[in-house]
Amino acid sequence: MKKDIGYVHIYCGDGKGKTTTGMGLCVRAAGYGYRVLLYQFMKNNKTSERSVLKEVPNITLMEGLEQEKFSFQMSKEEKAERTLFYEEQFRKITQKAREEDYDVLFLDELIYTIRAGLFHEELLLDFLKHKPEKLEVILTGQGPSQALIDAADYVSEIKKIKHPFDQGLPARKGIES
Repeated sequence: MKKDIGYVHIYCGDGKGKTTTGMGLCVRAAGYGYRVLLYQFMKNNKTSERSVLKEVPNITLMEGLEQEKFSFQMSKEEKAERTLFYEEQFRKITQKAREEDYDVLFLDELIYTIRAGLFHEELLLDFLKHKPEKLEVILTGQGPSQALIDAADYVSEIKKIKHPFDQGLPARKGIES
């Protein structure tokens, strides 16, 4: 069964769970028979969720980099290279979503990638304006611009009230990372 229209979702904020929320929506859609295409910006190919999602029928994971750094750890040259890489990946991903008739496209941490200066927001806004009508698009990350908020149909902010990181505790594998 095909959807009549695809909406744009944004999960943002400083709280934990933006990626988890997007992944949950992807699993729900795949379980219903929708075809899902997923790419994680600013993350390597070794995230714990990827190890499970690669086994889920109807979910296609696009490969990223084997090694990633936080943007504040990158030199100017690395940032320029990463921007070119991410924008080329975006072109490939969106072309695949169009040509292969995917139902859901999840662009995890693309909002943060824009905020970090590693992706030009205009590319995303243009895609959202001209996306296939039935394509559902999920975006995550902190600090979406007003233009992105205006382009979205759903915007949910996940707010941190309390987090162990604030007490200097590291992320635990399989829970926070």
